[in-house]
Amino acid sequence: MTSDPIRLGVVGLGRAFMLMLPTFRADPRVALVAAAAPRAASRQAFEKEFGGRAYETIDDLCADTSVEAIYVATPHQMHRDHVVAAACAGKHILVDKPLAISLEDGAAMVKACRDAGVHLIVGPSHSFDDPVVQAKRLIDEGAIGAVRMINAWNFTDFLYRPRRLEELDTTQGGGVVFSQGVHQIDIVRLLAGGRGRNVTAMTGQWDPQRPTEGAYAALMSFEGGAFAAFTYSGYAHFDSDEWMEWTGELGHLKDPAQYGGARRTLATIASAKEEAALKTARTFGAGAEPSMPDHHEHFGPIIVSGDRGDLRLTPQGVHLYGDEVRTFHPAAPVDVPRSEVAKALFDAVRCGRSPAQTGAWGLASLEACHAILQSAETGLPVILRHQVSVTGEEGPDDRS
Repeated sequence: MTSDPIRLGVVGLGRAFMLMLPTFRADPRVALVAAAAPRAASRQAFEKEFGGRAYETIDDLCADTSVEAIYVATPHQMHRDHVVAAACAGKHILVDKPLAISLEDGAAMVKACRDAGVHLIVGPSHSFDDPVVQAKRLIDEGAIGAVRMINAWNFTDFLYRPRRLEELDTTQGGGVVFSQGVHQIDIVRLLAGGRGRNVTAMTGQWDPQRPTEGAYAALMSFEGGAFAAFTYSGYAHFDSDEWMEWTGELGHLKDPAQYGGARRTLATIASAKEEAALKTARTFGAGAEPSMPDHHEHFGPIIVSGDRGDLRLTPQGVHLYGDEVRTFHPAAPVDVPRSEVAKALFDAVRCGRSPAQTGAWGLASLEACHAILQSAETGLPVILRHQVSVTGEEGPDDRS
């Protein structure tokens, strides 16, 4: 075992990479040494800042012997090819959520990494957020007794941010279920123990100009008897950050006077090509970079109810409402954004300690995404068959 930083390569220098950039720059546990991206401007910007080599293809990146782990930050539909290529090259992998779009692709990715003996971590997901980890610790310590119910909400402008055409096509992973729902699913699964039993849900497609799911409401039951109700809307009306003391998802303070900004910007765009270009402008080497957050990241209001109390998660920490006493457990200051993700990768590669968010975990959350869509279509509950616990133990349907 060594304490040397993980020598990390990145495939995809788009928006996902941009959001991890402050982590890669500041966390000593990772060192960016190589990248792969189709845009020459992004490759040149990477080499200028980080040195190393920037390649045009994933194959060239995988052949770089200086790389020991790869962050797959490409669009969802490319994940399988890129993860399998990295696994076959013997690289450990951090893949952006969701794991994949189809369950078949997700299962193939998990198998490829198991066969190659490399770690597969799915993230960043908001289940890594410090207040979520803190709430899980309080649950494990028995602070509220057994978890019985979880309620989670998030109302955002997601559907009206600049999108490529495939991001408005559900079959290609577009809409809010795969990109956003997986965050809520990860969080409630972590807090409820991991193994979901079934899902009942309804979805909303209310704007013919954005023809994909923009909202959902779902109920998930868990082994042990807990259940979670979670709701999401990306239709850019009510903003649930109002309930989080105007702290945005990425931890930055927001100005309520900027209400409606996403829709106003979209109204100035004349074509899908122009909208895609605006999305490209948010990639590395082309657009503004995220600033240091004021607080921890979050994914909307979450309340966990147990036998002896409730927990309410905030970007500043966790409120505990006991039988007779209310206390507040502050989160540690944010020194490095998303440091929990860097720690998970370091602990896996250097210490052999996998986080909850393994490939199998990501497959279980992906299954719940599909269950939301299936239940909404059929009007029936969907039984879950690929679930794992927080400790990685598989359910009976997954055991060989």
